[in-house]
Amino acid sequence: MLVTARPSRLAVAAAFALLAVAGCSSDDDKPDAGRIDVTTMRGAFLQATEIGPTWTAPETSADPQQLVSFCGGSTPAPALPPGAERVSSSFADEGEKGAQTLEQLALVYPDDKAAQAGQALLRAVADGCAPTVSVPAAVTSDKSEPAYTETVEVRELNEGAWSGFVLVRHKSYEKTHPGTADTAVAVVTSRNVVLVDTYAIYQLEKSEPAAGFEADWKKLVGSVVQRVG
Repeated sequence: MLVTARPSRLAVAAAFALLAVAGCSSDDDKPDAGRIDVTTMRGAFLQATEIGPTWTAPETSADPQQLVSFCGGSTPAPALPPGAERVSSSFADEGEKGAQTLEQLALVYPDDKAAQAGQALLRAVADGCAPTVSVPAAVTSDKSEPAYTETVEVRELNEGAWSGFVLVRHKSYEKTHPGTADTAVAVVTSRNVVLVDTYAIYQLEKSEPAAGFEADWKKLVGSVVQRVG
């Protein structure tokens, strides 16, 4: 069971179980070593009811034509690697003192070589991220954001047949406006698919990283890739 620390409450117990068939399916039911198609990836994505009772699809879903930002601060998101068919899904859990989001994006390529090339392009962006950035307070016509410092760490990531990397970002606002944002962007490849799975939790009036963040993003990513094999 996945338990995510909902910012507006002490915790929310998610009604989240890995596939019931995972322990009882026969070898004939498992995907073979061939090409993964769009339908398989769409079916592997987690649904809101699997994550927790307070999660819903946002009014405006993430643009499948655009990735999330990899690096800290105001760095723009990387361009989508070319040549893939895209399938995506977004969910959010919004509370009075924060929010959580999950964005699932699969880049389905014609073959393994193209997928590896796509992941290599994204890895090059990740490797170019500054480890720490400081951003001054900004006030515009549509938003006001206090000054903050954000760290970015790139780690190797292996989940069964899937391998790649994860960017772990931590944003901490100035003490006069306490708040944090923790984000994990996992980019893993298996056969002809690159999965970009992004989990973020935002907290108001907090100065410490979100409790359980590390375990939660790993469970979210792991649950999807286990369904594909």
